[in-house]
Amino acid sequence: MAFPALTSYNNTMISEQELQQLVESISLESFSRPFLHQAKINRRLKTTGGRYQLSDHHLEFNPLFLKEENLHYLPGIIKHELVHYHLHLAGLGYQHKDRDFKLLLQKVGGSRYAPRLEGNKRSRWHYRCRQCGQDYWRQRQVNVKKYFCGRCRGKLKKIAGPLAK
Repeated sequence: MAFPALTSYNNTMISEQELQQLVESISLESFSRPFLHQAKINRRLKTTGGRYQLSDHHLEFNPLFLKEENLHYLPGIIKHELVHYHLHLAGLGYQHKDRDFKLLLQKVGGSRYAPRLEGNKRSRWHYRCRQCGQDYWRQRQVNVKKYFCGRCRGKLKKIAGPLAK
């Protein structure tokens, strides 16, 4: 299924009004049901493509996926959030673990996970065991005086990271 509205944007990012129209059209095409709530851009989303709000049923989307170079990911992300939306309103299993969710997501061709973008990388800490040479990569800094190697129980050494010495 082609989305002609996605290719016609000359801007670097689509607006909230255009996003609303796109969500409404994908909802009608893929689910044969209308989307009756709001689609918003949430600039605080960093690691996910979108979010479905249970309380007021609106959808929020990461602005990184609304840029021209990432628009090809957008239909899958919109379908993913619409699966949450339509299943929740129908009273069926809308969570990722539910069978209803997995089946409908596969049927409409939505994305299971948000793709990793270049601007989405988090700084990583690299540690190495002084005895056996085992490497450890962590997203958070580790206290090398408190923690030790899980293989040989040797002391850890900080190799790289934002504050590596």
